[in-house]
Amino acid sequence: MTRPCSSIFGPFFLILVVLALAPLGYGQTALVDIGLEYGPYPVGFRHSVISDSSRTYHKTYDFSTESIARPIPVSVWFPARTLTTPAEPLKVLDYFQILKQEEEWEHLPDDQLLNWFYYQNTPANQAHLLEKTQAFSGREMAKGSFPIIVYAPSYQASSIENFALCEYLASHGYLVIASPSRGTQTRWFSPKSEMEMETQARDLEFLIGQALKYPGADDTKIAAMGFSFGGLSGVLAQMRNDRIKAIVSLDGTERYQESVLKKSPFFDYGKLDVPYIHMAQKEIPEEVLQSDNINPELNTKFIVYDSLSKSEAYKLKFHHLTHSYFSTLGVLFEKRDPRQDKSDPQIMESYRWVSLYSRMFLDAYLKKDAAAKDFIQNTPHENGIAAGLISHTFKLPAAEPMSFEAFNELASRRDYENLDEIYQTALEKYPGLVIPENALNTLGLQLVFDPEKSEQGIKVLEFATARYPESANLFDSLAEAYLYIGDPAKALESFKKSLELNPKNTNAIHRIEELGG
Repeated sequence: MTRPCSSIFGPFFLILVVLALAPLGYGQTALVDIGLEYGPYPVGFRHSVISDSSRTYHKTYDFSTESIARPIPVSVWFPARTLTTPAEPLKVLDYFQILKQEEEWEHLPDDQLLNWFYYQNTPANQAHLLEKTQAFSGREMAKGSFPIIVYAPSYQASSIENFALCEYLASHGYLVIASPSRGTQTRWFSPKSEMEMETQARDLEFLIGQALKYPGADDTKIAAMGFSFGGLSGVLAQMRNDRIKAIVSLDGTERYQESVLKKSPFFDYGKLDVPYIHMAQKEIPEEVLQSDNINPELNTKFIVYDSLSKSEAYKLKFHHLTHSYFSTLGVLFEKRDPRQDKSDPQIMESYRWVSLYSRMFLDAYLKKDAAAKDFIQNTPHENGIAAGLISHTFKLPAAEPMSFEAFNELASRRDYENLDEIYQTALEKYPGLVIPENALNTLGLQLVFDPEKSEQGIKVLEFATARYPESANLFDSLAEAYLYIGDPAKALESFKKSLELNPKNTNAIHRIEELGG
């Protein structure tokens, strides 16, 4: 028996899944071998299906023309109250029950799960289904205030594809909410990737609304996390919704598929002004690039990261991970590719670091944890990571140029004393600082002609002539200022300097005659 064909083999699916396919090798290690250090909270888990009545949908395998409200399966991991009675955690098999529901094969027999969902029905994979997870159903949320993570799965993938990472974050005090990567009209994506990206971004906004129904959800601390195609949708969701304050991209395709992102009417790098971290797969070997017809630019392009100017942005490359292994299901069930994959222990170790970097980034920017920020800005070596495992770089947002108004505000608070020192200090912080001549001239005269601020005006004009020693107009204004405050000697000196710079300055000529110079 074979699974019916569907549009799952869309363009993104073919680009991405080919990176993991190979004829030999299967994962043998257990879930516990990932070695995640869970936090202080037990992990609660809930799953439900909620309808979005603002959109319509067709169930693929009902063979009906009936339109229904868009059903959105919602998986939520959250910090739970301490368990007071013995309880059994969920098994991986329980997550697969959600997978088959989201794939609209609710009544599929369990013995068909692996074959039906493109995983090899090996003894190792059967054993994975029986492994215990960290999540418990039927639990109440712990008391407290918890940041929200909205998770966007990869191309047409399940809400539970990264359950180990979601459990890990929940144990450290995050409310993590996810829905499947589902097409606009049906379970499957259409060829219009930009439309499906937009739909998934809307699903993420819907999830934010659902998350805020939890009593401990902190509506001021929301991040988007996306894997693969979900990385595109996470970036777009932030451009659409400024409640999202940080972005985690797990080898998100936005790094080389900017052309899809740009097709959205909401595309605007100016809005992408929140902290951003992109964790990318290893270099794809030349052999694989050629044999699988993969664009070599996948190894080098980081378009979104390179385009950011208003964000604190981080770029990491994991040299032991191919694309599929940024998800729990990939780590546990995907084939190992002997042409490029590392050993199971190396894959597990790298997935553990992906999880830790995700948490530290979120701790740094949602929880304002200074130690976590130090961690993500350290070199991998400084964090105790073996050489050759991770490449790391980051950039801070370009400093906004200091405006003349901001400079004047700073100077006025100091009564325009030591203006040159104020200027030099500002110049160190804002190397592009420019203090316009005309602005200084106007400000100086306005201050001079205010009897209570005349001395301040003189200081501004003296500073201005020092900054622009070839400006006849500034020396003329300074001379008028000296006359106004009753210092004709200095006025005459400045008028002469102005005339020297501009022999046609008739005002200076007349004033010098009046002053007997």
